[in-house]
Amino acid sequence: MKNPFKTLEKKEWVIYLTSLTIVIASNFFAKEIDVINLLATALGVTALIFIAKGFVLGQVLCVIFAALYSITSFKFRYYSEIITYLGMTAPISIFTIIVWIKNPAKKGESVVKIRRFTGKECLTTLLLTALVTVVFYFILKWLNTPNLIVSTVSIATSFLASYMMLRRVSFYAIGFALNDIVLIVLWSIASFQNLTCLAMVACFLMFLINDLYGFIRWKMREVEQGTNK
Repeated sequence: MKNPFKTLEKKEWVIYLTSLTIVIASNFFAKEIDVINLLATALGVTALIFIAKGFVLGQVLCVIFAALYSITSFKFRYYSEIITYLGMTAPISIFTIIVWIKNPAKKGESVVKIRRFTGKECLTTLLLTALVTVVFYFILKWLNTPNLIVSTVSIATSFLASYMMLRRVSFYAIGFALNDIVLIVLWSIASFQNLTCLAMVACFLMFLINDLYGFIRWKMREVEQGTNK
């Protein structure tokens, strides 16, 4: 297997190394370094740069990130994040790995073939997202989840993004960008109680930049692959 890091372009190295430096540095703001936080944040930005390139490796790293991130979320009783990443994001990523492997842009390539997002599929995606949001709102309420509304929106945006990623459409990145904004708010609230959470704020700030880059890269790849023809 070709070393995936050798495929990174100069601008991607800039984005990746900047993101990695910021998330690692942010972990040192706390009195005591949380090793799980450190690994999760570093792994997260690594996953996103490869997802932006359409590499299956990015999905594999996402599954590991989901497990580590859920441990951090459990410490702060953010059950929405545990449900989202262990019960939804990780399983969808596993299915996505299979789907992406079966749908390469070209035979023998590690880059996924992008699909067109039709009006019918857009409606289906929104209806599924609405259903998931309503169901999990009551589950989170029953669990006495802190910041209930923000947590519910987090599940909605995460499902929206994960489903579109599974379906191989470029708008997955917009869904994750919205989710990043929600999580920046969620972890900013938590950081008032524990400075360790600043690492998660920095993490999702970098995720936001990476997801926006991912959207641009996927739209460019759509043209290259002739997806919109």
